[in-house]
Amino acid sequence: MTFLPKILTVFLLLHILPKLYGQSINHWETVVKNTDTWLYHTGSEPASNWMQPGFNATNWAEGQGGFGYGDNDDNTIIDATTAVFIRKVFYLVDTTVIRHAILHADYDDGFVAYLNGVEIARNNIGTPGIPPAYNSLANTYKEATLYSGGKPEDYQLDQSTLRKIIKEGTNTLAIQIHNQSASSSDLSSNFFLSLGITDQSKNYQPTLNWFTAPNLGSTLPIVVITTSNNAEIKNEPKIAAHMGIIDRGMNLLTDTYNGYNGAITIEIRGASSQSFPKKNYGFETQLPDGSNNNVSVLGMPAENDWVLHGPYSDKSLLRNALAYHMGISTGRYTPRTQLCEVYINTDYKGVYIMTERIKRDKNRVDIANLKPEDISGDELTGGYIVQIDRDDLSSNIDGWYNNTSPTKFYSYHDPKAEELEDVQREYIKSYITSFESAMSDAEYYWKFKNFVDVSSWVDYFLVTEIGKHIDAYKLSFYMHKVKNSDGGKLHFGPLWDFNLAFGNFDYACSPDPTGWTYQFQGTCDNSHPFWVKKMTDLTEVSNLINCRWQQLRNGPLHTDSLIQFIDNRIAEMGDAPARNFEKWDILGQYVWPNDYVGNSYQEEVVFLKNWLSTRLTWMDNNMLGICETPATTKDISLVSPIGIFPNPANSSLFIDLSELNYNNSNLNIYNQLGQEVMDIAISSAVVKINLESLEAGIYWVRMFENSGKTYLTKFIKQ
Repeated sequence: MTFLPKILTVFLLLHILPKLYGQSINHWETVVKNTDTWLYHTGSEPASNWMQPGFNATNWAEGQGGFGYGDNDDNTIIDATTAVFIRKVFYLVDTTVIRHAILHADYDDGFVAYLNGVEIARNNIGTPGIPPAYNSLANTYKEATLYSGGKPEDYQLDQSTLRKIIKEGTNTLAIQIHNQSASSSDLSSNFFLSLGITDQSKNYQPTLNWFTAPNLGSTLPIVVITTSNNAEIKNEPKIAAHMGIIDRGMNLLTDTYNGYNGAITIEIRGASSQSFPKKNYGFETQLPDGSNNNVSVLGMPAENDWVLHGPYSDKSLLRNALAYHMGISTGRYTPRTQLCEVYINTDYKGVYIMTERIKRDKNRVDIANLKPEDISGDELTGGYIVQIDRDDLSSNIDGWYNNTSPTKFYSYHDPKAEELEDVQREYIKSYITSFESAMSDAEYYWKFKNFVDVSSWVDYFLVTEIGKHIDAYKLSFYMHKVKNSDGGKLHFGPLWDFNLAFGNFDYACSPDPTGWTYQFQGTCDNSHPFWVKKMTDLTEVSNLINCRWQQLRNGPLHTDSLIQFIDNRIAEMGDAPARNFEKWDILGQYVWPNDYVGNSYQEEVVFLKNWLSTRLTWMDNNMLGICETPATTKDISLVSPIGIFPNPANSSLFIDLSELNYNNSNLNIYNQLGQEVMDIAISSAVVKINLESLEAGIYWVRMFENSGKTYLTKFIKQ
């Protein structure tokens, strides 16, 4: 399934994507060997620019490398000397597919190497950056090793360094080799330049039999977990383990732990994902005595509850990270993420997403800390996180079934059921039951706002709909209740579990990037709470959704911004996807419930980006409601004849419309989110407004004059 014209998709796969996503080394080739034909000079000081690509070396001698004398390992024997200077011009076909290079050096006694005039390696002679003179001597004696069965030294050049030096077409490798003394009995010079190629092209020479591909490390943090006695991790309970994190930029398993080095308890988590061989894990960081160890992990705020999500059926490896990024972009708390690579008991497990477990905390879901003694008054009314999900625990105390159709199970998430008093469990159950009763009432269209924070629903709805996942609104559907003193309403979120999103499912409903997920109810999936569609289709809610969509699309949810997020994460992963799919050999294979199966990681990324871009455009063209807030109203007079006094105001203010034709008109007042908070029929030239119900902040006043012109001004409520 594709959503771009076929010719464009083919062009992306063959030309553009290998350059953007070609981070993984496919194979190694050698572009320069010691036995190639080189130009060489000895016996005197060469010109100072001898190592530069533009140097004219036509008067230099030509011969097969290596150059030297005295120990029977030389292809071109030269006279005894203090130094020999060699040059090799070689041709590069496509530099965008070169991720790494290694200069292998076998020499006697010291050398300096230059690539296109830039010093890239040196050993046993002089000061870096200063080319040694012809008569300079190596610091100490050093014997070559290849002729006796040894391996040459290696000097590595990473992609960022290479990009600054190499070019498509002709390039020059220049090397000067120096003896330790003028009377030395031997000199050797065998040099090789090998390239790490990210595609399947074969433009150069095979590597030598002694060549071993280097371990370049990971650009992602490495998480190393070792369970006590190498015990197997189970679904539950958590078992004791040690966790070390290596987070130094370019990371090797041999590096010391610097991100975390301590005790954890760990278990397998998830529902349907437990059938996958690549498991998801939940763990807690602990002190040696078993108490909570609230600590920052991979830059995320300190806490002790964490999740390692292992994308398996999501072969982009990015769907949850992308969805949570969008949630954060709305300004709502959404779990933070960090890509990493995981080892458990020395077994490589692949690419994971380290993320925060949903819970009450000042840095997570920032609501009241509900304590056992909070059983009355304002203290009882807030601090609850609940979710609609499966009744996996099959215990009445863990949650409750509602009495609506379809029947849904609400579970106590934080605090857990066993941590709540009877009166607390009953309070939140009663509150949600009352909300559902209000939504069943004939006049639900005005009652629902007494129970829910509508703006939180708008943001939750929009990100959920972008992902269009099959479990939307029915599983892992979180909501939280704040105290009456904080507004007292039910808020929706945080977002969770988008593994089966962005076109990655093949059952029940269509995964195509068209159509509304919330309208699955009654068409292809009858599992949504009945009130999801009823609330969303209200004119007031739909209009707020439309306005918020326009606001977000001009900012963090712009297509370019989201595609850039994907590109950044792919660049961040480097070779990690290749290692992941070497471990889990599933590319090109169906894994439940894939709708699309790409033959390569690049194709999986193409699909995700095409699907997302098409989805965003479809939502642009089919967005619910109409936005008439000041942010998008045309023909607004910026110099308003509306008078407001006092401004700023406390409990009330007066609006003077005496310069306008106000007959049969209304005043509309909006908050900064574009939500209408007052609609006032105008009966006189001066209107008094009671502000006691408004929170402190900036508000906009809009009036349509009978002529059709719109006037706009603002005031501040202190």
